[in-house]
Parts: sequence; structure tokens; C-alpha cells
Amino acid sequence: MGEEDERPRNDDGQYADRIPPEAVLDVFDDRDDPARPLTASDVMDALDCSRRTAHNKLSALVDRGTIRTRKVGARSRVWWVPMEREPAPADDADADRPLAVDNAIRDATLPGSGPTLDARREALSAAYDYLAANPEAKKADFLRDVYHDYPAGYESAEAWWNAIQPALKNLPGVDPPAERGHLWHFLGGD
Repeated sequence: MGEEDERPRNDDGQYADRIPPEAVLDVFDDRDDPARPLTASDVMDALDCSRRTAHNKLSALVDRGTIRTRKVGARSRVWWVPMEREPAPADDADADRPLAVDNAIRDATLPGSGPTLDARREALSAAYDYLAANPEAKKADFLRDVYHDYPAGYESAEAWWNAIQPALKNLPGVDPPAERGHLWHFLGGD
């Protein structure tokens, strides 16, 4: 009887695993460079196992979504632990804004739906941030400094302003002009 025949078997009579897939994760954790992908040979060497066992364990981890794999040649494959991307940092103005302002922007009545509405909310947010950074601004300032970066699907600055300004004047801390052509004021976002 060979050495393999003496391995413990499970209730189904199959050989019981002596190397759990988690042991492969330890090989990933022990790398000096966490961005370097591993090969089956790397796993074989670290765990002192066969190529088939290494592939089986790596495949099990891929099936779980714990690691990813990619062919890199006719007969070569690498595996890696996906790195979660950090969310893009919020603009400083967004980070300092009270939640009530963000909620008001989200709930503002703006025309459109789906991506168009999202772009218009972003334009409203940019207009609010502009006013917060420039506590006295005229309509022309918004059109010059905000519209071009956040057109929100509008082909003219006037159409943009006609949609944005009614929502802007309802945001917390915004003091719209009493008359056309006068200054918008920012009183604070509290």
C-alpha cells in the first residue's frame, strides 16, 4: 500500500483535504508585495503540494470570489486578491457640508430622470459650492464659472440657469436676490 492510500477519507470515501483553501490565502498574505500575482508554482512551493492540489484550491477561491485569475500565456495563469478601490474622495465642500444640504440637493425639484437628473443634481451641488466659496455672486458669475463645467445636458446657459436657480434658492443658507440682477448671498449651510 502506498502513502496516498493511508490518507484519511471522508464519509463518502474520498480523500479528506489536508490543505484547506484558506491555507492558500495565507500564501497571498505572506507576500512581500501584496500587488504581485501568484502562480500555481508559488502555491505548490509554499504549501508543499501537487500542481493539481494547488489548482483545485485556487479554483475554489476563485469560485467563492475571494481571488481572481487570468491567463497570461498559452499555458500560464496567475491569481491575485482583488484590491478594493477606495471611494473617490469627496470635494472639500461636500465633506464640510451639512447633511441637510446634501438631502436638499438630492430632493430638489429638477427636470429629468436617470443620468440626466443626476447631472442636474451635480450641477446644483456645484452651484451651491460656488456660492459657499463666493458668498456674493451674480447670475453672470454662475454662468461663467459653473455652467461650463456642469452643463447638465443644457445647450444654453440661460436654459441651465432657468432650471438650476429655482432649486438653488431653496437650499439651506442661500439668500437669493429680491430683484433680478442683484447679488446672491450665502449665509451658511446650517
